[in-house]
Amino acid sequence: MGRLIPILIESGWTVPVALDMEDLTIGGLVMGIGLESSSHKFGIFHESCVRYELITANGDLIICSKSVNTGIFESVPYSYGTLGFLTAVDIQIIPAKKYVKLKYRPIRTLEKMESRLIVETNDLEHNDFVELLIYNKDEGVLMTGKMTDGHKDTKKNVNRIGRFYKPWFFKHVESFLLTWKIGKEYIPLKDYYFRHNKSLFWEIQDIIPFGNHPVFRYLLGWLMPAKVALLKLTQTDTIKQLYDKHHFIDDFILPISTLKKSVQQFHTTLNIYPIWVCPAVLRPGKGLMHSHTAVDDMYIDIGLYGEPKVSEYNATIVRDLEIFVLKLKGFKMMYGGTYLNIDEFKTMFDHRLYDRIRQNLGCESNFPEVYDKVNRKVRI
Repeated sequence: MGRLIPILIESGWTVPVALDMEDLTIGGLVMGIGLESSSHKFGIFHESCVRYELITANGDLIICSKSVNTGIFESVPYSYGTLGFLTAVDIQIIPAKKYVKLKYRPIRTLEKMESRLIVETNDLEHNDFVELLIYNKDEGVLMTGKMTDGHKDTKKNVNRIGRFYKPWFFKHVESFLLTWKIGKEYIPLKDYYFRHNKSLFWEIQDIIPFGNHPVFRYLLGWLMPAKVALLKLTQTDTIKQLYDKHHFIDDFILPISTLKKSVQQFHTTLNIYPIWVCPAVLRPGKGLMHSHTAVDDMYIDIGLYGEPKVSEYNATIVRDLEIFVLKLKGFKMMYGGTYLNIDEFKTMFDHRLYDRIRQNLGCESNFPEVYDKVNRKVRI
């Protein structure tokens, strides 16, 4: 994404769903999952993809789209490479503009956050982007944005948040909560897309606690963010075990009407803040993850990243949260693995078409089933 987005913007184009981590890959976003603050309008990342090339277990090159090999096309997202090797993706692009006119609105109480979020996600004419950061169980900041080329006075209100010496974006947003004022500003489009990259959302504060200090930003901010691959490479087994036992990172995708109930549950069991809330529309379909109804349904991605501030945090808590999400007819991202058993996993994710496609492509003896790649037992 870090290479694709700048090239597109320079040419006057962009992708409908631009993920805000520069190191994320197109293949990972297709065969895993990707969503962003434009997903209330454009859906999950793979919905912007119109064609895949896939090498199957027997070496055949298959082209699939909405009109050719449609079953395979619908089964590829969330399959984690268990149907074949993805070699090419055709992505729909849309016109880009220079800035995002972003509005910050502090909100008290989860009820108001939930109701306001529902209103803003329905306003597709005025909101290209919708995002909510919750800083405690009673306060958050709702951000809504619209792409614009600006006007003659725009440059006076431009905030180039991507520059290395600028405060971390989530800290910048928090300033509106502390002053309790509605704010508006123009952010260059590329800077907006990668607004959470510099601080890896807020993971960097656990790695470099002083990283947002003005002196550090001005002298060494250009080094940020540390490469995730490098951080993993330099971890010892002991550090990795401590990290697994004392750190939580996961995303849950839930119906938007469950925001209050979900945040209350996460507060009790994890007590991690900030919480990232990103609306995303799920369409009907036959793939592994889709709307549970015959119409488009609005969901929210709830991202929790950090050290739980509760006593006796353990794997049982994580499994209980997954069951909680399952009962609400939600989903979870699988980059961190799952404690669900196979039956629970197949209840969460619709395997009917996926299983038929695996059989037709001869995957059983060549590629593992998706559960065999994401369950925690194989990742320990």
